[in-house]
Amino acid sequence: MSKKYDLISIGDTTIDAFIRLHEASIHCDINKKNCQICMSFADKIPYETLDVVPAVGNSSNVAVGVARLGLKSAPFTAVGGDVFGKQILDTYHKEKVSTEFVKINPKAQTNYHFVLNFQAERTILIKHNEFQYFDVKKIGDTPWVYFSSMPPNLFSFHEKLATYLVKHPKIKMGFNPGNQMKLGVEKIKKVYRQTHVLFVNREEAQKILKIKNPNPKVLFAGLHKLGPKIILITDGPDGSYVSDGKDAFYMPIYPDPKPPISRTGAGDASSSSFMAALIYGLSPVEAAQWAPINSMNVVQHIGAQKGLLTKSQLLSLLKKSPKNYLPKKI
Repeated sequence: MSKKYDLISIGDTTIDAFIRLHEASIHCDINKKNCQICMSFADKIPYETLDVVPAVGNSSNVAVGVARLGLKSAPFTAVGGDVFGKQILDTYHKEKVSTEFVKINPKAQTNYHFVLNFQAERTILIKHNEFQYFDVKKIGDTPWVYFSSMPPNLFSFHEKLATYLVKHPKIKMGFNPGNQMKLGVEKIKKVYRQTHVLFVNREEAQKILKIKNPNPKVLFAGLHKLGPKIILITDGPDGSYVSDGKDAFYMPIYPDPKPPISRTGAGDASSSSFMAALIYGLSPVEAAQWAPINSMNVVQHIGAQKGLLTKSQLLSLLKKSPKNYLPKKI
């Protein structure tokens, strides 16, 4: 049944309300890390704009991203029986992604998050409601799945998914540990073991391995031991790194003279492009060249999906890329 999809993307979905703050201040430590956003306490805080974006979240963004790139995708998720759930379903229909695996929970409240934008960064107020999902067996023999943020209380789902993948070894999984990181590596080691492609940023890689060493080679060595065959480590404006277990490469960001408007969704745009490239049969290094292009365009818009590119748009930008936009072996 599900062979008709190139990718089934598993994880929570939500509606994001983007609030661009007018007044705030940022306080960081001496290394410009561990920053905090500060606003006046017990006061009325003015804001500049409000943008409401339905059907977002790591997995939804990837489902929409690969669909824009010409592939057939379906989010495996759950919504409430409220007006917000209907808005998410309407968005899926508009983006031409299937709703076959979206379970409606009539008495539940659909996830709704608030994204506080200040300068180019965002702080997100989140709440993951509890839902019932379809049985994981419903995904059938789909060639690819992508798995990301789900409530940690759904530990049993992680176990069922890992067990299903063991029994269906032809299914390749991309995994971006979101809320699952709270469970710790040991609890979901079966998920890591069944991961074909792991997507993390540098800080997440360090947290997973419980090390302070930021060296990509050290991070790759530790993460590959958990099971992933291919790993993409993003490092924000400093580029990204990819490893297939044999060779590792550094990939610079795609140059854009305009400063980013919002970095929300940059990682998901990278993941969706990388996944799409692999599904199209490209190598990990070639996929690493696709990823920053979509990220560059997404950060020029409010929300994680507005700036997602079509395949022709992405390839056009790749063709126009400067000579130094190339992977470098590390």
